Amino acid sequence: MNDILKKILAVKAEEIESGKSFRPEIRKEAEGAPSCRGFHDAMMRKIAQGRSAVIAEIKRASPSRGIIRENFHPAEIAASYAENGAACLSVLTDRQFFQGSPEYLAQARSACSLPVIRKDFIVDPFQVYEARAMGADCILLIVAALDKAKLLELEALAMELGMDVLVEVHDRFELDVALGMKTALLGINNRNLRTFEVSLENTLNLLEHIPSGKIVVTESGILGREDVALMRQNGVNAFLVGEAFMRAADPGLELARLFAPTI
Repeated sequence: MNDILKKILAVKAEEIESGKSFRPEIRKEAEGAPSCRGFHDAMMRKIAQGRSAVIAEIKRASPSRGIIRENFHPAEIAASYAENGAACLSVLTDRQFFQGSPEYLAQARSACSLPVIRKDFIVDPFQVYEARAMGADCILLIVAALDKAKLLELEALAMELGMDVLVEVHDRFELDVALGMKTALLGINNRNLRTFEVSLENTLNLLEHIPSGKIVVTESGILGREDVALMRQNGVNAFLVGEAFMRAADPGLELARLFAPTI
């Protein structure tokens, strides 16, 4: 595990303990939340139509890039994504490292009808309940941050609450762990956790080891139409894109341009 991930997880441990003290009724909040919108199903509908299933990300900053978008209005961005062909939304809720917020997720979800994934470092059941309570339709589980027992525990809880799960891997070892999970949503992060270098070859190299029935979501490094074409030519039809959209004047219009005519 690299140093930045260790730092993030240490902060998460503190946040979880604090959250448990301030929100002892979090399970009731989660169980009383509005019904999930169906993240997996929204992806499948796009793919069944022969189109790209784009998870469009709402992200203000990152540890490696700093501030990505100064003019940051989650509701406006979400509406623009919805108007321009996104299948789903991804919203960063980590405060310290990505300058995100649970409020951003609520604002984005209220601005459109798209399902939303909570993008955060989820390591404890409290955060799963918290995700559902804030309106998330799906959660991200990162294999690099969790052992297999905890992955299965958190996946089961998310599904019990009606949410979908996107499991993220970076290499062959993590892929083998992820393939033991129930979820069909398999994210391959093209960013090396140790060097932060990005290579689309990471997705392509892992494809032969993935059985049918999984929806491969390529993450990071999709910057041009040639990147989209490369993935589509290799049977990858689902994408999680953030930075390329966030740096554009209108994120939704950039989505339409990058993925035309595949959305």
